[in-house]
Amino acid sequence: MSVSAAIDEVWATFVATRRPELRDELIVEYAHLVRFVVGRLGIPPTSILDQEDLISYGVIGLINAIDRFDPSRGIRFEAFATPRIRGAVIDQLRALNWLPRSAVTRVRQVESALAELEQRLGRPAREAEVAQELQVSIGRYRQMLQEASTMILSLDAPLSALPADDSVASLADLLEDLGAPGPAEHFEQYETLRALRDAIEQLPPREQMLLSLYYQEELTMKEISKLLHVSESRICQLHMQAILRLRSVMNVCQSAQRVERRKRQRLKVGSI
Repeated sequence: MSVSAAIDEVWATFVATRRPELRDELIVEYAHLVRFVVGRLGIPPTSILDQEDLISYGVIGLINAIDRFDPSRGIRFEAFATPRIRGAVIDQLRALNWLPRSAVTRVRQVESALAELEQRLGRPAREAEVAQELQVSIGRYRQMLQEASTMILSLDAPLSALPADDSVASLADLLEDLGAPGPAEHFEQYETLRALRDAIEQLPPREQMLLSLYYQEELTMKEISKLLHVSESRICQLHMQAILRLRSVMNVCQSAQRVERRKRQRLKVGSI
């Protein structure tokens, strides 16, 4: 019997009986998935949290996924469990009040400086230019990115650092199929994706490569650091900088879409 067939049989028996020993067997079978997800969260090596603590939080999400998974729906368990593992880790970090207010302030300062500079210059701002705009040294600017990098773990982060309402999407949401949108929503999604694509193309080549390796090739920060021959902390800094650049562009895009949506609503009301 193949490994895949054996696991399918374990799943079928577990769903039918909920025997604890089968749950333990499934936990062991998919334990590698927890390490993979935690590795991709981009938690910097200077974190005060131990890697094993993060993995233990992820195991909670894995157990929850095993208990809720229904193989008859035809979904791969890995796809079902990954967001639950990631969510369990992030929820625990939030519960521990891990991110200080100062980190939030630094994110807003850097994001604002990047947006203003790149609008003024018409190109990606260099580190030295951003540091000068913030009136800090390049070393301090890199330290700010490092200290704040734990806030933005991936493209799942909200597009806006200061969301005006609950409808603010994440970059990952823009790539998901949310059903069958109407013509207006479809056009807005197309415009947003085009803006995201253009924004990525405007990034410096090294940041484009980093995003490609991280989000397309699914390499961990550690693997990327070895590939690019720089430290893992430097990769975290570059990742944060790239995401902030994208967020500043996408915030402008979303604001324009909201204005256009209000115009359409007023025209629709006026025509009634």
